[in-house]
Amino acid sequence: MNKCIVKISNLTKKYKDRRVVNGINLNINEGSVYGFIGPNGAGKSTTIRMILGLIKSSSGSVTIFNENINKNRIKILQNVGALVESPSYYDHLSAYNNLKIWATIRNINKDRIDEVLKIVNLYDDKNRKVGKFSLGMKQRLGIASALIGDPKLLILDEPTNGLDPMGIKEIRNLIISLAKDFNKTVLVSSHLLSEMELMADDVGIINKGKLLYEGSLQQLKNNYSACENLEEIFFKLTERSSL
Repeated sequence: MNKCIVKISNLTKKYKDRRVVNGINLNINEGSVYGFIGPNGAGKSTTIRMILGLIKSSSGSVTIFNENINKNRIKILQNVGALVESPSYYDHLSAYNNLKIWATIRNINKDRIDEVLKIVNLYDDKNRKVGKFSLGMKQRLGIASALIGDPKLLILDEPTNGLDPMGIKEIRNLIISLAKDFNKTVLVSSHLLSEMELMADDVGIINKGKLLYEGSLQQLKNNYSACENLEEIFFKLTERSSL
């Protein structure tokens, strides 16, 4: 039986009278790639911020490693790595020295820097200034910084935004490898349904703050076997939810 390490129950975020996230439930299993899918403005980033305790929910709960994020945030985040929006880095410093700053702040052994650079395939470029990096390389460096503390859970918010097809493929292969080869649980949000179809084990599909589906990607495909791809399934789900 799969072990659930992130449980989100009836999570809601209201701004005045507007519900940006409306009573969603998510269950993220250990060692899986969980695709949190929806168009821009669907409520994905707001949900991720509530998961990380960056903003407070209006109602509902977030439990990670059997601990409530609002009560034990510091303890929980010791085992969580996150990349939200664009990664922070210093252009004039090398990839190695950027990660050295993170390692020093968190009192992490410097040997870990080379380890994560190898994981994200930047080891050969570790002495190059980050300002010379492509956008895809900068994104991988951001993921490296999220991995520096060897977290059990990795949360990536739209990590392929703005990347060309090759950069998207590199990030996709990295995410799959993190789960399969390094036993990480990865929550990745995206509006690119075709990409999620290639990497996710389980999915939560959200639109206009409402959860349309949550569970196994394979089960979703079985439920909509007449549909050719995930994009077509998404349109069917939105049609059904508007009835």
